[in-house]
Amino acid sequence: MKILNLGAGGFIGSHLTQRLLAEGHTVTAVDLCSDKLAESLTHPCLTFLQQDIRSEGWNLDALVADADLVIDLIAYANPGLYITIPLEVFRLNFQENLKIAEACVRHRKRLIQFSTCEVYGRTAASLTNARVADPEDPIHATFSEDQSEFILGPVSKHRWIYACSKQLLERVLHAHGLEGRLNYTIVRPFNFIGPKIDFLASEREGMPRVFSFFLDALLHGGQMKLVNGGTQRRCYTYIDDAIECAYRIVENLGAVCDRQIFNIGSPFNEVTIRQLADTMREIYAEKFRDPGVPLPEIVSVPGESFYGKGYEDSDRRIPDITKVRSLLGWAPRWGIREMLEATMSYHVNEYRNQKPVPEFVAAQ
Repeated sequence: MKILNLGAGGFIGSHLTQRLLAEGHTVTAVDLCSDKLAESLTHPCLTFLQQDIRSEGWNLDALVADADLVIDLIAYANPGLYITIPLEVFRLNFQENLKIAEACVRHRKRLIQFSTCEVYGRTAASLTNARVADPEDPIHATFSEDQSEFILGPVSKHRWIYACSKQLLERVLHAHGLEGRLNYTIVRPFNFIGPKIDFLASEREGMPRVFSFFLDALLHGGQMKLVNGGTQRRCYTYIDDAIECAYRIVENLGAVCDRQIFNIGSPFNEVTIRQLADTMREIYAEKFRDPGVPLPEIVSVPGESFYGKGYEDSDRRIPDITKVRSLLGWAPRWGIREMLEATMSYHVNEYRNQKPVPEFVAAQ
């Protein structure tokens, strides 16, 4: 199968590209950077195009027309950006991605659209004046694809522009499906983690995900900062589990994924961010710390001082994976500690070895 993979150079995209090539597919990979694809760049079935999809006049239509399947992973997926550049987040995550969907409509191509678990918004227990029998009961934070309400924060909390943009794109895809013009599958990832997840905060400007912040503190001796005390809970999913599920969606045996939405996540790997910090520090001390080097301090910081004005978050987010189990026979296998050990091992070794990434000349 000829697959157009947009956003192939990112964390999820690079792992998915590697799996697609291993399964014998021909892949056209589009992204701004190829660093995370370094191991695959010489593969005879891979064509890499270094391209900003926001540029005028690039050949999106020709690429879509030539593909059997389109996978769209392009997004700003970073809370710091939702605060600092909300309009650009909307433009990329909705307007530019809508162009990809419309090209699939024009050329009658199947689209796998990666969305986000953030479309679910806030849990019932986190809402002001919410009346729930027991806020600690997981039922109030478990989200199913076809039944759960979408509850976002007020407009003044512009952190939600990311979730709103993704949600709106999902609704447009659904509408095209209702008219019989688009065969799509929507994927809602729940906190994937693994090798190549992010850069370290001290390496470049920007704001990586929480794992990379914590690992950066462990490697360089800074503080491990818990936003608002780190009481938020998240369910982490190892990238190998996630890619196995994503590939089953690519295969689409029996057309069971047509016009479906799937959560991909590990409901039994729920931890607080505080527990994540404690576990990472414990693993680092056991396996990676140089003798005599002190461990970093864990401190709490206010959300708005860390991210900026307009920040808000969901306190808990658990995936209901009933649908993906029943239609695809998939279930996650990795536990939280083993996935942290594997991910930390990769990044610690990469940091300490400082291997240069091979240069690559993008195809024209």
